[in-house]
Parts: sequence; C-alpha cells; structure tokens
Amino acid sequence: MSVTFASGYLAGIFCAIISHPADTMVSKLYNLKTEGSMADNVSKIYSQIGFMGLWRGLMTRILMIGTLTGLQWWIYDSFKTAVGLQTSGG
Repeated sequence: MSVTFASGYLAGIFCAIISHPADTMVSKLYNLKTEGSMADNVSKIYSQIGFMGLWRGLMTRILMIGTLTGLQWWIYDSFKTAVGLQTSGG
C-alpha cells in the first residue's frame, strides 16, 4: 500500500507542476478589475508578476495536491483489498 500512496503522491506532484502556472494566471485574471481583451490582461499580469511569479506557491500546491492524490489512490486500493480484489499493479 505504500507503493500505491507513493505513486499517487508522485502523480500529484506532476499534476501540480503542469497545472500551476495556468491556475495562477486564471486566479489573477479573476481578481483583475480592468477592461480589455483577455490577451491584454494576461500580458499586463505577466508584466507585473514575471515568470517566477507564475511559480510562486508551487511547493504548497505540491504538498496539497500530492497528499490528496496519494490518499485517494491509497483509499481506492484499500477498498479493493477489503473486498478481495487485487491492488493496482498487483
């Protein structure tokens, strides 16, 4: 079961790394109170926060998403084991 949790945690890390910059930009777009096209607003936000600003908070997101995904996979395999089915990859 520890392999299942570790696999889920690793999947959560990859998910967080891939989705974090876009989620950061979307959050900033929702908080922006200006008129204009989306491209103009994205450009304005990017000029304010820069490339590194897109990655701010990534470690917290990895901790949250990695743990949640690892627990989901562990619960799923625990249930399968409880009802007498093979675990994932087992």
